[in-house]
Amino acid sequence: MSQKKHIAVMMGGPSAEREVSLKSGHAVSQALESLGHQVLLVDPKDGVLQIPEGVDAVFLALHGTYGEDGEVQLALESRGLPYTGSGPESSRLAFDKLASKRIFLEQGLPTPDFVTVVNKEANLPPELGGKLVVKPICQGSSVGLHFVNNEVEWQDALGEVFKYGSEVLVEQYIQGRELTVGIMGERVCPIVEIRPNNEAAYDYEHKYTLGATTYTCPAALDEATTRLCQKIALEAFNALGCESYGRVDLILDNDHPFLLEVNTLPGMTATSLLPMATAAQGTGFAELCDWMIEDAILRHSYHSHRQQNRGA
Repeated sequence: MSQKKHIAVMMGGPSAEREVSLKSGHAVSQALESLGHQVLLVDPKDGVLQIPEGVDAVFLALHGTYGEDGEVQLALESRGLPYTGSGPESSRLAFDKLASKRIFLEQGLPTPDFVTVVNKEANLPPELGGKLVVKPICQGSSVGLHFVNNEVEWQDALGEVFKYGSEVLVEQYIQGRELTVGIMGERVCPIVEIRPNNEAAYDYEHKYTLGATTYTCPAALDEATTRLCQKIALEAFNALGCESYGRVDLILDNDHPFLLEVNTLPGMTATSLLPMATAAQGTGFAELCDWMIEDAILRHSYHSHRQQNRGA
């Protein structure tokens, strides 16, 4: 365990994922306190950063807007404070699903075909085939996610998803196994397979309703498929410039994985998917939280030295 520190855990915030973030924050706080760290809970519910003096590092348990879009990371860097997770630009890119997908394509990484829609009266895009996935460009936790099979569902989905922004992402629906790959430092974790019960979609309700989904870790995949999925996940993580830890979501269609998104601040309760993956390789929840703080401080020190050397 690291030396005892004074840690601010940022949770809640102003986003649509506030309730999920509060659960993450309380779980992280309890884990860090169990190791002897002094923990201060900070809830920037108005999007205003208020961190008292004397804090050694900030643990970001925020999800969604303000937490994952790079804004809070910029604010913390301006204060010279170490924080967990990726930097401002990689956070912004990962949170923006359209920007991410464009980078995936530039890097030759597989991702479902897509179009964007800016008009609520738009017609169904025939080039993507039958079933579609309609989602906000900048939201997490499957907020605003809709599966569309016909014109009525299409119009209903657009009416809902345009509440989150002026542009909507429409993807080809890939039928397959839902997988997620955790990343911890330079290590790629065992893969988690996600199976919503009753063959339903893995939407917000199934993510956060106890017993609604079955998780298997490590996923029952052959060695070659496991390595391929882990390789693609790590390449996607690196392509966006992400650091420290994260989670990469994929769909496996037979033996062909497709990238969905990179999560730079994934859920952090004891039963969340990244902790589940790290536990499968022998890292418990409290140990994981402690490592994240240590890594944040080390990376902050490294970047500070680089900036000083450039200015010398």
